[in-house]
Amino acid sequence: MFEHSKRLQFEAKPEQPDPVFARKLQELIGGAWGEMTVTMQYLFQGWNCRVEGKYKDLIMDIATEEIGHVEMLATMVARLLEGAPATETVRAVEDPVMAAVIGGMDPQQAIVGGGGAMPTNSQGVPWNGGYIVASGNLLADFRANVAAEAQGRLQTARLYEMTDDPGVKDMLKFNLARDTYHQNMWLAAIEQLKEDGMEDTVAPSALFDEEHREHATSLWNLSEGNESAEGRWAHGTAPDGEHRMGILESPEPLGGPATAPPPDPKLYATSGDGERPRDPQLTGGKGMMGKLKEELS
Repeated sequence: MFEHSKRLQFEAKPEQPDPVFARKLQELIGGAWGEMTVTMQYLFQGWNCRVEGKYKDLIMDIATEEIGHVEMLATMVARLLEGAPATETVRAVEDPVMAAVIGGMDPQQAIVGGGGAMPTNSQGVPWNGGYIVASGNLLADFRANVAAEAQGRLQTARLYEMTDDPGVKDMLKFNLARDTYHQNMWLAAIEQLKEDGMEDTVAPSALFDEEHREHATSLWNLSEGNESAEGRWAHGTAPDGEHRMGILESPEPLGGPATAPPPDPKLYATSGDGERPRDPQLTGGKGMMGKLKEELS
């Protein structure tokens, strides 16, 4: 069950309309790393979580908070679109600067959204459920959540630098702060899984004894030079505590030629012998029509 408060989680009042920035702000709503993505990602992670108690509650707490972030951004977009394009286009006829401004707005916000936000990114591409990660594996999901918050915060920071509106910047400051906390929170949740002794049950570590361990210990140096060997990832014990880390110079391929098997003649793919696939109907063979006629006779 969800309940809705009429009050925004944080204020969303621009100082003045800006239809161009409203379009840019759509990225934080319906982009791949936008608030709709983390909202649905966390909701499905929570609904699918089999660990009742603090972990499930944590996921659902943040999922519900993210719904409020979508509401804030949608409200901000609607307020940034105030007066556009209905009244602003009249002025654009006489003011070339205003014409350039109107030229940068998303017409769908007016034509389809009625002067409001859309479930799309800044280019008008609809939001896609394929953006979300909800695997049922808490460690894998929490790691994906850290990345999602980092990317979302990065885009928020970039948009922060693209506006001078005090009201917009104030809301984005709040969003930046929440993204900072969420990154730290998911990292702390990963550590909590380890402290609770749940790492083996939720981490993809069950097949350590089955994997080819000799291939789990070194970076394949496939770049010119050897600078990658200077990194932490090429020395010492791995973060999982189970493997050593090193570097393999000039690795040799371990498999044979990447040769595909001969194609089925019915697929009419170019064969390896250089001959064009033949249509049995054109070469005297019965083919499908020939077989049909044979059956009918």
